[in-house]
Amino acid sequence: MLSESLFISRLMNISSIQRQSVIYVASTIGLTVVGFVSTIYFAHTLGPAPLGAYFLFLAYFGIFYLIGDGGFGGAAVKRISEGKEPDEYFSAFVFIRIVLLVVSVTALLGAESFLKEATSSGIFFWLLLTLIVSVFSSCSNIGIYGSGKVGIQQVSTFLEGCLRTFFQIAAVFFGFGVSGLTGGFVIGLIAGGIVNFRSLDLKLVRFRLSHLKSLTNFSFWIFLSASGSLVFCYADTILIGYFMSNANVGIYRTTFQLTSVAAITTLAFQTVLYPKISNWGAQDQRTEIENALARAFTYSLLLAIPACVGGWILGERLLYHLYGASFTTGTSAFFFLLLVQVVNVFMFLGIMSLNALNRPKDAFWITVTAAIANILLDIYLIPAIGITGAAVATLVAITINAVGALILLSRIISLKFEYNQVKNILYASGLMGVFLLCIDFLIPFTHIITVLLMVITGALMYIVVFLKLDQEIRIQIRDLFVNLGVPLSEWFK
Repeated sequence: MLSESLFISRLMNISSIQRQSVIYVASTIGLTVVGFVSTIYFAHTLGPAPLGAYFLFLAYFGIFYLIGDGGFGGAAVKRISEGKEPDEYFSAFVFIRIVLLVVSVTALLGAESFLKEATSSGIFFWLLLTLIVSVFSSCSNIGIYGSGKVGIQQVSTFLEGCLRTFFQIAAVFFGFGVSGLTGGFVIGLIAGGIVNFRSLDLKLVRFRLSHLKSLTNFSFWIFLSASGSLVFCYADTILIGYFMSNANVGIYRTTFQLTSVAAITTLAFQTVLYPKISNWGAQDQRTEIENALARAFTYSLLLAIPACVGGWILGERLLYHLYGASFTTGTSAFFFLLLVQVVNVFMFLGIMSLNALNRPKDAFWITVTAAIANILLDIYLIPAIGITGAAVATLVAITINAVGALILLSRIISLKFEYNQVKNILYASGLMGVFLLCIDFLIPFTHIITVLLMVITGALMYIVVFLKLDQEIRIQIRDLFVNLGVPLSEWFK
């Protein structure tokens, strides 16, 4: 058996991108499992309406957090990652973050009378407290991320998610309801901030006006671009709450969360590659950027496409058995949201690359165009066809964003796609889909165990077929496992 110290030693010997991606994917899978299990518990214990109130809390927090960040977080990561005067840029960011806290809290207090859902459900106090706590959490997180310590950041994110979920489950069990969910969120923020702070090498030093100006020039477009991204995250949530009910919000966001498993590798590469591409861009190493981005597209689609195919076939049964009968009304929305996760591969990596390559203005214009389309479609489609309309609006807007980002990015670097690997992904996913349809026809899925067995069987079939088809990726995965000291079967070798 591989000892812990030997495993860590071997983990440190592989390339930084591979190492950080492995840590991110492993931690994200762990968080995804914890998140799914907890959401299942909350759905059965609380029902969709309290879950909807919690999702509205997250939406409002996202809006006022953006006001408190002002885009300076992304600007600080960019400047710190470039390696020039990192302490000064970090100190300038901390100063700005404290100033903007006052602005965001003032804005929240001023908007209290308009946030009827927040006041009636008792989440307003928690919004205020979370904004204050987020200053410590975000400062330590930005410092770690900008320094390139992505592995530390991923560990802190994992611990934050685990502690948040633990306290939320305990609070709901003891009858605290929505307050328990929001309180657990605050505790998670504090825990993640402490982990990052303990590994933070940056110091608070005297900074100059030039550092503030440099952050401000970059942050303006980051802020505007982030505002557009925020629309994708929360416009549908808020508008569903406005046109429909908290219960519909709960069903929609729970359904959206289930599709997020398809985005694990996408988010891993988005997180890991940003500081790398920023550094490569500063050194004009375009070939490194192009090759890394091409491989990121492939590995992201490696999960997103089969998850989409499997979800189309098993979606209604998963919603019914995991969350309850009331959540099956989100089935049609679920189908469109799975497609959203496939398109997100190109949107997330494209926008990330534009920002990392000092093109925040380009990222903003395409994002704001898509965001406006999203809002207009939400206003038209949600009253007409409910939460399915929100899913369709999101899909159209994300597609606009992804296509625009790739067009703009192609003017800076040569975009490469590994067509043979993508073809193998489509072929293996298609075979898996045919297999699941045949089993669905022959065997009724009347119990959660049979549904989960089909999910596992379909996933294993896809993996075997794909690795049999694609020798290049099989060799890369084999080498990664060999370097980590993980034993493999003779077939894999």
